[in-house]
Amino acid sequence: MGREEQIIENRIRKIKELREQGINPYPSKFGFKNHSDEIYAKYKKLPKDKITKDKVSIAGRIIIKRDLGKISFATIQDSRGKIQLLSQEGKTSEKTREFFKRYVDSGDFIGVNGVIAKTKTGELSVLIHKVEILSKAILPLPEKWHGLQDEEEKFRKRYLDILTNPEIKELFIKKSVFWSTIRNFLLEKGFLEVETPVLETSAGGAAATPFKTHHNSLDIDVYLRISMGELWQKKLMVAGYDKTFEIGRQFRNEGIDMEHLQDYTQMEFYWAYADYKDGMKLVQEMYKRVAKAVLGKLKFETHGYKVDLSGKWQEYDYEKTIKKYTGIEIYKSDAHEIRKKLDSLKIEYKESADKWRLVDALWKYCRKKLAGPGFLINQPVEISPLAKRSEKDNRKVEQFQVIIAGTEMGNGYSELNDALDQEERFREQTALKEAGDKESMEHDKGFVEALKYGMPPTCGFGVSERLFAYLVDKPVRECVIFPLVKPEAEGIKKEK
Repeated sequence: MGREEQIIENRIRKIKELREQGINPYPSKFGFKNHSDEIYAKYKKLPKDKITKDKVSIAGRIIIKRDLGKISFATIQDSRGKIQLLSQEGKTSEKTREFFKRYVDSGDFIGVNGVIAKTKTGELSVLIHKVEILSKAILPLPEKWHGLQDEEEKFRKRYLDILTNPEIKELFIKKSVFWSTIRNFLLEKGFLEVETPVLETSAGGAAATPFKTHHNSLDIDVYLRISMGELWQKKLMVAGYDKTFEIGRQFRNEGIDMEHLQDYTQMEFYWAYADYKDGMKLVQEMYKRVAKAVLGKLKFETHGYKVDLSGKWQEYDYEKTIKKYTGIEIYKSDAHEIRKKLDSLKIEYKESADKWRLVDALWKYCRKKLAGPGFLINQPVEISPLAKRSEKDNRKVEQFQVIIAGTEMGNGYSELNDALDQEERFREQTALKEAGDKESMEHDKGFVEALKYGMPPTCGFGVSERLFAYLVDKPVRECVIFPLVKPEAEGIKKEK
């Protein structure tokens, strides 16, 4: 029998013994009153080798436990930190000392009543008077000095990764701050938070490959949304709302890499009577607020780039930027010329891609050369089928993409509210889809009908959790609390 099997067998035996003694190893509640950080804040100046009469009640998980005969030490971890527990002959009752020594193991959740003390070495502690097992752990925790090493195992057992790595725990506290800051910012600006359908009969609002499923009750095929209710929120502009936003999950059946996932959190807002220039001003203010809340600063390094959000945000012209870095004039060059340039730059592309998909591949190459912060503007109408045409050049649209650290960190535009123009663009997208372009948009007749009733001038914008990943300088998958992983193969046990 291996060491882990012995530990498991021993703990199961202890559970049986506790129940035989009439002790429930899994009680329903424990009324604790104190957290570890509060105790440290209040008693950090307590003299060494001092025992107070100040009573505390604390609950959490035992991380480390050492029995040294007349004295036992343990570290208990609660939601806010850790603190030492002390069980000592003459100070803790013999019954409690024996119970603590015999039945409490590393990994157990326990509740402790005791008093504040500081040891001879200056370690602030809770001297145990009474202890209660709240949840008896059967499996041992990963060893402190190496924890979980396999990346997929970390994601599969994320709860252990969070438990053994304080910085991972802090990461998701920061992520909560990230989204709450965005939500509060928009609420302060007078936006109404809404919820739109996750299941749609037509996957609209973006150029992406959707997940498809079947709705049994209605006996129809449906798609998981690929945008945060873009077409729905624009229908709300038709309905008469001035400002709406939604934060939620969306799904794209595409690849996984440092910046992309299949399901992730996105925010989109829609602002009536505003254009893309108004959107740029609002987004710049929002991003500064978010960075300050998450990082406490506006200057940071991420993915090899130095970024200063407090400085002047640049404007990058789509056509001019591509010409600057590749020499290609996108409105004069044909697909053959662009393929030659892509080949010379060793940029991968689909052979079936039309000219504008190839141009977009060129742009993504150029984007890596821009540290930002800035806005990409003047994109071709062919790659932005939902954006309003520019009055200065009808080949282009009134769009802005946030560029930070060589990647896109948000996308917005003056929304197309010309129903006839929108209908024609949907027809062009349908033709591309029939030709094999899986990412082309569906022809959403219901949305076109809504536009025909009239939609006011509107600015729309969306940003995903990729922004958070770049703020904390991590791949986006590491910033998902429970990312999707393949199920562990049946009968195969990973080595510890």
